[in-house]
Amino acid sequence: MLDTFGTQSAVVTAPSAELQLSLPDKKVSLTPAGMGLNSGKKLLEKTGPALSKRRLLVGLDLLCLFLASIPFFACELKAVSPYKRGFICGDPSITYPYLSNEAISDELLIAGGIIITGLAIALGECYRVRFLSVSSKSFVRNLYVSCLYKELGSFLFGCCIGQSLTNMAKLSVGRLRPHFLSACGVTYASLNCTPGTYVATVTCPNADPQLEEEARKSFFSGHASFAMYTLLYLAFYLQARLTWRGARLLRPLLQFFLVLLAVYTGLTRISDYRHHPSDVLTGYIQGALTAYWVAFYVSPMFKRFTSDLSAAQTPDSPLSPLHTVC
Repeated sequence: MLDTFGTQSAVVTAPSAELQLSLPDKKVSLTPAGMGLNSGKKLLEKTGPALSKRRLLVGLDLLCLFLASIPFFACELKAVSPYKRGFICGDPSITYPYLSNEAISDELLIAGGIIITGLAIALGECYRVRFLSVSSKSFVRNLYVSCLYKELGSFLFGCCIGQSLTNMAKLSVGRLRPHFLSACGVTYASLNCTPGTYVATVTCPNADPQLEEEARKSFFSGHASFAMYTLLYLAFYLQARLTWRGARLLRPLLQFFLVLLAVYTGLTRISDYRHHPSDVLTGYIQGALTAYWVAFYVSPMFKRFTSDLSAAQTPDSPLSPLHTVC
């Protein structure tokens, strides 16, 4: 029986040897190298239904980005008016003067937050693609575009979420800014109200309607929330990507200055009489929570890649601890 078994084994292994000899002639390989996984910088190509599915998911991402920005644009385009809240006669918190000049204007805030953070992320991702071993499962064949899409897309999604939450609060609460009476063009004396009584409505004579509407959007500070989100998100990005250990205190120093700039932006809103301290504090908290949520649960910067390959294929693939996936 042993002779018979040995004969059968020889018969079985012979075709396998022939198959292995015939594979090089057809230029087909069953190893991971033949699957296109032998180079450091390469896309994990998808074809057929997988490719169509990934394209559909990109379209879904863009739709989610649009839906998240609807509350923000609804407020900015004046499609919804803020709630008209009254005030207590004699309340000193809304009697501050209106200052036409701001320390940090809306244009400077948006340009600074998006340009500083966006440019830093773009440079960081380009460096990873150029000098590190990076691959992608995206259907986009350009690695630069694929990595920038995921990182900048996550960042912009967080911007839309944060500002939509801010504007929703501004419209629904309608808290009066510290310079409300000055923007309205009235005083407690001109109103002839009894101190301590609630004034439900007030008519603003010869006041700019747009200025009066903006004076009803104090809670909470959009400057504080946006600055804290963008700059704290950049601090998280540096934590994930700036891995140079030559200078141990360089990364913490950069992160400190980023947070310091965000805090300063919020404090200027108090000195400009645009917001109450509680408005700024709430903006800080909202921006920080949004940055943490997007950085750790939406963006792939802190996520480890789990290979779909089998255990036998994984050691030969470039998806090693030194390899990253964008």
